[in-house]
Amino acid sequence: MQHITVQQDGHVTRIELARPQQLNAINAQMHAELEAAFNAFAADDDQWLAVITGQGRAFCAGSDLKAVVAEGHRPYPAHGYAGLIERFDCDKPIVAAVNGLALGGGFEVALACDLIIAAESARFGLPEPRVGAVALGGGLHRLARQIGLKRAMGMILSAEPVDAREGERLGFVTQVVPDAELAAATERWVETILKGAPLSIRASKQAVMRGLDEPGVAAAMAAQESYPAFAAWRASDDAREGPTAFAEKRPPVWQGR
Repeated sequence: MQHITVQQDGHVTRIELARPQQLNAINAQMHAELEAAFNAFAADDDQWLAVITGQGRAFCAGSDLKAVVAEGHRPYPAHGYAGLIERFDCDKPIVAAVNGLALGGGFEVALACDLIIAAESARFGLPEPRVGAVALGGGLHRLARQIGLKRAMGMILSAEPVDAREGERLGFVTQVVPDAELAAATERWVETILKGAPLSIRASKQAVMRGLDEPGVAAAMAAQESYPAFAAWRASDDAREGPTAFAEKRPPVWQGR
């Protein structure tokens, strides 16, 4: 890996964008590395959660336009921009720890994550129209779904960034913390999520995401037992371990199976 670092820490995969001099802007090689990293995370049953962040003062400033001009536009990897934005089949939670600028494709990467923990200095936006481009990495669709049409249109059509506090008010940021506390706050979220049975977490995420495609709550509730992650959870050892541990008055020992 030239442009990212990847570390497995227990059941957590930690991915760091590592082009700080370019504000972690993504070029073709970085796309390929992120695809490989997220593929490995998704395929490893012992990895239950991923965290993505950036080095330096930016989370990710989007596409490396200088590289695009020099090399031309290259196709994105199989799972789309940054190997993430079209990874619709990943039911494991992914947390974005946004340490600074998250613009264009960088904002789209954050929106594709399940939680956004943001430093106070973070800024978010889709400035593509300012350079004659369109945000085609899911940002237009995810933002409208996550904060509502009129608020999303305000950000999209103006191409103006918002700060972390405004992102929290709009509803796409989960929590804002002082810059110096970002790592600690992210770890608190990680530790809290890992207290749950991993297959329960995956079944919950899948039920939410697939349920949003159902015509209503009644249809979503009727369909949830047919979702693959629900069936995997119901047949798992962990589904039995939880009640057993509770009855025996001890902490559960999750196996992820």
